[in-house]
Amino acid sequence: MMNAVFSADSLNRPPPIPFEPFHDAVAAVDRLADIYARNTAFLRAAFRQVLESGGEAARARACYPAIRIAVLTYDPIDTRLSYGHVAEPGVYQTTITQPALFRDYLIEQVGHLLQNHGVAVEVGESDSPIPLHFAFSEGAYVEGEHLEALKRPLRDLFDVPDLAVTDDAIVNGSWRGREGEPRPLAPFTAQRVDYSLHRLQHYTATAPAHFQNFVLFTNYQFYVDEFCARARALMAAGDCDYDMLVEPGNRITRRGETGSDDAEQPVRLPQMPAYHLVRGDHSGITLVNIGVGPSNAKTITDHIAVLRPHAWLMLGHCAGLRDSQRLGDYVLAHGYVREDHVLDDDLPTWVPVPALAEVQVALEQAVEEVAGLSGWDLKRIMRTGTVATIDNRNWELRDHVDLVQRFAQSRAIALDMESATIAANGFRFRVPYGTLLCVSDKPLHGELKLPGMASAFYRRQVNQHLEIGIRALERLRGMPPERLHSRKLRTFMETAFQ
Repeated sequence: MMNAVFSADSLNRPPPIPFEPFHDAVAAVDRLADIYARNTAFLRAAFRQVLESGGEAARARACYPAIRIAVLTYDPIDTRLSYGHVAEPGVYQTTITQPALFRDYLIEQVGHLLQNHGVAVEVGESDSPIPLHFAFSEGAYVEGEHLEALKRPLRDLFDVPDLAVTDDAIVNGSWRGREGEPRPLAPFTAQRVDYSLHRLQHYTATAPAHFQNFVLFTNYQFYVDEFCARARALMAAGDCDYDMLVEPGNRITRRGETGSDDAEQPVRLPQMPAYHLVRGDHSGITLVNIGVGPSNAKTITDHIAVLRPHAWLMLGHCAGLRDSQRLGDYVLAHGYVREDHVLDDDLPTWVPVPALAEVQVALEQAVEEVAGLSGWDLKRIMRTGTVATIDNRNWELRDHVDLVQRFAQSRAIALDMESATIAANGFRFRVPYGTLLCVSDKPLHGELKLPGMASAFYRRQVNQHLEIGIRALERLRGMPPERLHSRKLRTFMETAFQ
């Protein structure tokens, strides 16, 4: 679906690039990068020409690169890995954006295809236009008055983002192709990826390139303060396996340094600031303060998902629902009651969101290590059970008899506003997920924190809780991908790309 109808003769386009076969993953990804670089440079040059002419220029268009594979037989393949192969014979294709950012990921995915199917992949130019907005590099800035001076609307001269190709039909399982159209090779189209990359910069004030493959979400600033203090100490000591700390505004503290570089600090923090302990292979840790509520939780995971992280965990506070719980106890979620409602249209509530054994074990072992307890003694501070997530923070102010009855029937042991959303979106996007919460109050039993109590509680618990989350992610980092990316997250007609 195009933004407007124009004849082919009225379009200013670079020479077309036909599809070409490749038997080497690195060469294929290099070709994707060449096409993308040429076509985005073409659009930027055309935009400069439009500004110089005041809008008196021909409509310009350039398209995303694409990669495809044609599989003709049902020859048996090694399916122990949950991705890297197509479900059945056919032609599969995906558009690609920013191949330099996704280089390692693309080489891995293409390599699996070549190995598993024994046929060439083809790389060429798609017929999916690159919106002008997505042709600029990070940090590019255009003066508003220059655009206001144009004699024609910008959308008359360039393609703009098209919502028809930025939806989540592929990951939601609702994609229905036209007759003869290739099937999806990857979970997201290039425009969908570009949309999220721009949103990530907006919401977190850090560049997508800094995001790491292991992500912590929290709903309290205390965790951010402790994370940054730890990270700065690691950088100053210089004997860690992390290369740098990146804070909002892309402020960088490198290993061996005691403070950030001269990058300008944001005037104000973004809606969901992100902090990155970076390793060269992107296997470090990203922490995002998502604030309060399921809407934020869905928004940020919608966008981080396009980076294909290896795992994300929720570390936050919750209301304990059992009288036997104490403030400061941990809750390891093994099931969720989804009363958040933000994902009902994408993932119906009748879909179970299972606990993932690899993540559960990593979290439990991390609690054992940090708390110094094991076996029966571990039950003194940690309960495993169902977490209920709701969208009304002040549920206590309404008639909550029905709500409390549902908590009891579900055997819920804790209540929060984000955990089920993050787990459900992990399930939807095939990103391994987990939840470890800390009981901060017990509203059903009259235990609410007074201000002084709250401060002491947070000082005491945040350090230990964060240490547990970091150790759990470091354990997951040590697992081979075939163990972490479980087949229980994938359906029977999956994309080959993870």
